Amino acid sequence: PGRKLETLMQHTGIATHLARDAGLQTTVKLRVIGRSQQLLRLDFENTPDHDVLAVQTQVFQQLLPSHGAVLFSDYAKGGLAHVSSMIDMARQAGKPVLVDPKGSDYARYKNASVITPNRAELQQVIGSWHSEEELRTKAQNLRTSLKLDTLIFTRSEEGMSLYDAAGELHVKAQAREVFDVTGAGDTVIATLASLVAAGLSLRDAMPHANRAGGIVVGKFGTATVSYAELFA
Repeated sequence: PGRKLETLMQHTGIATHLARDAGLQTTVKLRVIGRSQQLLRLDFENTPDHDVLAVQTQVFQQLLPSHGAVLFSDYAKGGLAHVSSMIDMARQAGKPVLVDPKGSDYARYKNASVITPNRAELQQVIGSWHSEEELRTKAQNLRTSLKLDTLIFTRSEEGMSLYDAAGELHVKAQAREVFDVTGAGDTVIATLASLVAAGLSLRDAMPHANRAGGIVVGKFGTATVSYAELFA
């Protein structure tokens, strides 16, 4: 599957810079569908070798100068074992760093430009809240403790909330029928990264990312959003 993916990326013009691990199987996700709705997902995977990840970090450092932004999407598969040092490298190079986090230990994302947890992920770290004021306090405390420029909280049907040193910003979700939430979070942070790399601030980019997430959940399967759809 990994070699097929690499071939597909080459055909679509996406550069790949891989450190191969002979013992690592490409993660395969099997989705069980019923009446056009995803019922459950089964993942088949193992963890990468530590030495291969060290090589990956070296390749990352070589690629930094030629990119406008860095995006780390953490799937808790072991591929971001060195994420803390890579964040430091990127910030020292003056690159904005966006992180889609996972797990309960966000200390590893310290000094990133922004993290984008969803409701369940944020609750796992700061606990539950009973009011917007309590959420605001907890979110800002987390942001300052991790030395983040911004925290963006994706809230499903409630839209998105942004917390930074200037305060907060909220955008509402666009009402639409939801067919499949697969990849919605990935779409949001990918859109943020693309727009930030193009020169927009996170505050200006967030409404576009919110719209992009709303578009893909209205499609079945792992879907894309085009420039024409986003800026129609």
